[in-house]
Amino acid sequence: MMIIGKTAGEIFDSIRAQVHSGDLAPGTLLPSVRELANALGVNRNTVALAYKRLTDAGFAVSKGRNGTVIRDAIAEVELEGSTADLALRDLASGNPSADVLPQLSDLVAFIRSSPSLYGEVAIRPDLEKAGRTWLQADLTSAFDLNLTGGAVDAVERVLASWLIAGDRVAVEDPCFLSSISTLKHNRLQVCPVPVDTQGMQPEALASQLEAGVKAVIITPRAHNPTGYGLSAERAAQIRTLLQAYPQVLVIVDDHFSLLSTQDYHHVIPANTQNWVLIRSTSKFLGPDLRLAFVASDGETSARLRQRLNAGTNWVSHILQDLAGASMSSPQFAHQIAEARQRYQQQREALVVALKRYGVTVSPQHDGLNVWIPLVGDSATIVLQMAQRGWLIRGGESFALGSAGNGLRITVADLNPAETEQIAQSLAVFLSASRPTFLSQQA
Repeated sequence: MMIIGKTAGEIFDSIRAQVHSGDLAPGTLLPSVRELANALGVNRNTVALAYKRLTDAGFAVSKGRNGTVIRDAIAEVELEGSTADLALRDLASGNPSADVLPQLSDLVAFIRSSPSLYGEVAIRPDLEKAGRTWLQADLTSAFDLNLTGGAVDAVERVLASWLIAGDRVAVEDPCFLSSISTLKHNRLQVCPVPVDTQGMQPEALASQLEAGVKAVIITPRAHNPTGYGLSAERAAQIRTLLQAYPQVLVIVDDHFSLLSTQDYHHVIPANTQNWVLIRSTSKFLGPDLRLAFVASDGETSARLRQRLNAGTNWVSHILQDLAGASMSSPQFAHQIAEARQRYQQQREALVVALKRYGVTVSPQHDGLNVWIPLVGDSATIVLQMAQRGWLIRGGESFALGSAGNGLRITVADLNPAETEQIAQSLAVFLSASRPTFLSQQA
């Protein structure tokens, strides 16, 4: 490598140009600060500042005493959903059932006749009132409310409001695919925290907090892919841990919210300086009507609004009208209860059927999926199930560390006959591959 320059900016530009040209490949160890300073005839602080700019911009990663390394290229991350022309029965998409989503044709009449123009209020007053009522029940302090284009949009904008490339973020392992994508594409360092049936493991989270994470993203219930949720005891443990780190940004993504069969347990301490609680409509109104209510402290709200103002200014008022009409309709509570019961029954039916064939999985499940943990790679079983006509998703897609071995099965549209068939097929393949299957006692 041939690094040139006399100022921090010139050194930074020289290295960045070589990264772009491919002369400095991912994983390349840069010279030590002392070595490069001596070679260029500059002060060590000049090189140190250039290296800091490289890490802040996401071109390099500091390994402490092990030096500064050119960062790996951003890898493609799998997405939720499946193509519409599949020959297999799709149990991998993670989608809600269209049967329990509102019909758009019934809501069109509620769209305002006059178009919205720049300068209007960001949130329709009736929708803001509904959002405040929804979130206030689980918050003990005053909060600001904003609206984004879904939970993933909210997480990305909040992270970008506070963090810079290279900052460390603690997340669950296995992790929601969109969270993995968001962190990697924003060049943030992913710090995995393994989960068990009660949520994030406190010891692992404590280690990441001590190591200096700048933010924590927590799914309080219906964790994707496992379906696990925080117990009251675990939530209290996490809240106690976070209390010692008031400067850490806390993001709570309660994406399943109204459809959840588990209680919400708050994890944000009163002394946390910057926080958000996010609740999306995508699971009960559908991905086309996705928007997210974002409750937060005042400073985070101001930063979030600045990021919204720099783009579209507001979530489409047409979407707001449709969502507001659905959520204020007399049938809404019944529709939510019906969908919640449906998903619970279909999860329960698969868990019971699996147990009948000797496959015991955790009774702690919520959301649209059932998780079957494995102690080895899922590829063989995924292939065997595909040969039987079933498309399921291997857990490795969600893995950050070693906690992602498993199978995720979306149950939203499973009927009783299919439930029996898939349980029987899985039992055969899991039995043949023992000790691949990691039994969980009820």
